Amino acid sequence: MSLLHLPSDATADQVAESLQTHGYAIVDELVSNEFMDRLYAETAPYIDATPYGTDSFLGQKTRRTGALIARSPVARELVMNPLAIATAGKFLAHASTFQLHLTQIISVEPGSPAQPLHQDQLAWDFFPFPDDYHIQCNLLWAMSDYTEEMGATRIVPNSQYGNREKTYTQADSLPAVMKRGSALFYTGKVFHGAGANVSNQIRRAINITYAVGWVRQEENQYISTPLEIARTLPEDLLKLMGYQTGCFALGYMRDFEDPMNAIREPAERRVVGIELTQKNAENDQSMAHMVAHLQRESL
Repeated sequence: MSLLHLPSDATADQVAESLQTHGYAIVDELVSNEFMDRLYAETAPYIDATPYGTDSFLGQKTRRTGALIARSPVARELVMNPLAIATAGKFLAHASTFQLHLTQIISVEPGSPAQPLHQDQLAWDFFPFPDDYHIQCNLLWAMSDYTEEMGATRIVPNSQYGNREKTYTQADSLPAVMKRGSALFYTGKVFHGAGANVSNQIRRAINITYAVGWVRQEENQYISTPLEIARTLPEDLLKLMGYQTGCFALGYMRDFEDPMNAIREPAERRVVGIELTQKNAENDQSMAHMVAHLQRESL
């Protein structure tokens, strides 16, 4: 038995449906080898300087290299990949906004044992999110070929619902074998983990995760990306990094100002107002009631 694969021209609807049904989807060769060559050339010095993990979960023969927005213009392109953004938008459409949760190159070196199977959504202090509320849309981009011997990420298919208390073993999982440039999409609920690397090659993946806009990010994008670099980035990427409010007012700055004011010149600054919440209220009755109440209070 092998995991489900979709072609490189798969649509966001197809990927999102597979995430809902199976907890994952592999999209084959979504970017080129040349793209990955460029990304590696920009990030290799940072990878080489990254220390190994300090425990069995992080991997004592595994390096996890972050801050990719600041360190790699090519990585920024990957963060904004059209299929990834469209899929995250559909899969997390129940929230008012979604945001970049983390960027990380994971290098699993020879001799690294299998990682314990886990759910990524446990990062939020083990909060028991309901089965029907997805908090994340995750991707692992194959920076190298992904073979079982190299420690390809292992997935427990269809483990995303009603399995909070269940314990899975490696025998319950399947390797996400894929070629370089392919992408493994998976939910925050599905059980997964890096496989054991029994080869003589390094298995590298780029972990890019998107999360609903009202939760705290795992990688602090504001500290990871210095302000002088942030000011050079396009607005759509900045908003994805968190320079926007999540839901009604989460994340505003100073005097109820739009967080983009940290980037804008004084003449371009604006406040977070009722007009910004109206878009979120169009399909949300409870938000509509909140907006109506606030409008009455302001009279």
